[in-house]
Amino acid sequence: MAGSILGTIFKVSTWGESHGKGIGVVVDGCPAGLNMSEEYIQTYLNRRKPGQTKYSTPRKEDDHVEILSGVFEGRTTGAPISMVVLNQTQRSSDYSEIANYYRPGHADYTFDTKYGFRDYRGGGRSSGRETTARVAAGAIAQAILNSLGIKVSAYTRSIGPITINYEKLNLENIMKSPLYMPDMEASANAEDFLMQKMKESNSVGGVIECVVKGMPVGIGEPVFEKLDANLAKAVMSVGAVKGFEIGDGFKSASMLGEDNNDAFHYENSTLTKETNHAGGILGGMSDGSDIILRAAIKPTPSIARTQNTVNKANENIEVNIKGRHDPIIVPRAVVVIESMVALTLVDMIFQNMYSRLDKIQEFYKK
Repeated sequence: MAGSILGTIFKVSTWGESHGKGIGVVVDGCPAGLNMSEEYIQTYLNRRKPGQTKYSTPRKEDDHVEILSGVFEGRTTGAPISMVVLNQTQRSSDYSEIANYYRPGHADYTFDTKYGFRDYRGGGRSSGRETTARVAAGAIAQAILNSLGIKVSAYTRSIGPITINYEKLNLENIMKSPLYMPDMEASANAEDFLMQKMKESNSVGGVIECVVKGMPVGIGEPVFEKLDANLAKAVMSVGAVKGFEIGDGFKSASMLGEDNNDAFHYENSTLTKETNHAGGILGGMSDGSDIILRAAIKPTPSIARTQNTVNKANENIEVNIKGRHDPIIVPRAVVVIESMVALTLVDMIFQNMYSRLDKIQEFYKK
């Protein structure tokens, strides 16, 4: 199975299945000397682990990370960093019946057609549990970005029809809200809406917004390795993501050029933009403004309602999905989106190191 590796210089390779022995990741290309510990990485994993609120799957997992290599005496050595999170509460019997039919909204059919068989225990490699490995790697990327003064922050922008009010946005509210919304009033309304849909045995989707502050100018390439293109690829690789936009995104299609363009302004030896409709990226390269992106998250496909599908004998049947499933994916996906953005930024910042000869000469000059 190809396609489990992300990055060019800062490379991440994930492995494991949702109901296998564990989920793991190898991070290659991390510089030596970065302060790193299992406790630090755990703070990120705790944000996505299941069973923390009534809005997530009741599956209880500690998601305890263990660093196997690449860190010595609290600092990275420059060698590949290998990490593992062992699965503790697999109940594969909950999924035994889905071996014979295709769940609506899942990858069962495509897996069977492509590989000839599949790991039906919770989805195998296509399970959302695979993102545990991404978050562990993303924690390392975040540490690198923090050392450069770059801050990546993601939060829930909307759940179903409930959207935050930007005038009431307070980033300190993100960790106070069980839905990771920075507007507590919107969070309360979204919780009421979600509870109503849970009683109806239904699920809900939403939008995650991510803001990057402190990005230097010129990260990214003008053709195939555009920063926004690579961010889109990384974010869209998350299984639940069905839409992506930068800046004004789809709204820009209905705008006029004079409204969509960001005017430049120079004052006090600093060039800035008066607006940020472009979302911090021009011509595939960062322009120094905040990078603003959004990801549309679909409703959880596993719901207790009766659904129509087909079994492996090509018979039309009705099913009621069993098992422990999230009524909404959005809150636990916030740190996943944040991690994918961080991983992409670090890799492209590292690639940018050889974009100018004078900078290389300056670095190696003795």
